Amino acid sequence: MRSKHIVTALMAAAVGLSAAGAAEAQRREKRAGPSATVYRDTTSPDGVKGVGTESQDIVSMADTMVRDLLQVPALMNQPTPPRVIVDSKYFRNESSEIIDKSLITDRIRVGLNRAATGRMMFIGREYAEMVELERDLKTEGKVDVGTTGRTRAQAGADYRLVGRIGTRDAVDTRTGVTSRFSQYTFELVDLEYGAIVWSNLYEFKKENRDDVVYR
Repeated sequence: MRSKHIVTALMAAAVGLSAAGAAEAQRREKRAGPSATVYRDTTSPDGVKGVGTESQDIVSMADTMVRDLLQVPALMNQPTPPRVIVDSKYFRNESSEIIDKSLITDRIRVGLNRAATGRMMFIGREYAEMVELERDLKTEGKVDVGTTGRTRAQAGADYRLVGRIGTRDAVDTRTGVTSRFSQYTFELVDLEYGAIVWSNLYEFKKENRDDVVYR
């Protein structure tokens, strides 16, 4: 009789394990299955939340810097449009996170270029090699001079946007919650004197269990 009970118990356990395995397999299949892509407003909080810099932070800080730069007298009150370089070369990331700096500087440059309506000239220094190759072709007579004529050299710049990204992290080892203070510093440097003619900061602080990977 005892052996019969043992056999019954073993069979019940096997059925239970089988059912549990089937349920787990269904859960895995549901997780691995494709899902519909969701479009979100770039100024709204991400569905995946962490303590790093997210889309709404980039949009907000770039728009803030554009509005502030449009008030700088050295840029906006000149009879001849000043020449400005806005790229990520001298925008240093000294923070604890990985971030594409060009996402920020490109947005600032595009916003300024559209809003300035010709009151500033933007120099594409990162394209200098491309421009030089074209100038060489014109000099060698392999192509004509185009429609705007020749200049003695490429355009020099009057100002350059520079900056630095810094963070300070604190982690609660008991709960795994991370607190991160992020500070973005922006400055406009006079490329003749080295003077800083404008500065601004953008900062924020976030707390969460930092299990989000930023790429």
